[in-house]
Amino acid sequence: MTHRIEKVARLIKEEISLIFLHKLQDPTFGFITVTGVKVSPDLKVARIYISIFQKEKRDSALEKVKETTSLIRSELAHRISLRFVPELNFYLDDTADYVEKIDGLIKKIHEDDNKKDNQLS
Repeated sequence: MTHRIEKVARLIKEEISLIFLHKLQDPTFGFITVTGVKVSPDLKVARIYISIFQKEKRDSALEKVKETTSLIRSELAHRISLRFVPELNFYLDDTADYVEKIDGLIKKIHEDDNKKDNQLS
């Protein structure tokens, strides 16, 4: 990835985070964090990865975000100076869930090992 693409991705991440914080204060969104942005080499498409804190609200919040994409893109156009504002595609970042699952499995393994050690003693 070139330096320019990385710089544009950081700028988009920062500005979209601020848009969620200040412009989209709807309780149906829940607590949303922009975790990553990947921009295509031609800067025409941006993949925005978001994390939604409340598991039960994830699907509805992601749909609501997708419904407001044009509003977010228009607000982004006012905040950044690029020839073209990229098309925004939002995706759910479930990395935290994956980490939580792996952590739980590791704890279970350690608990099972401790039980076996206690039984042998």
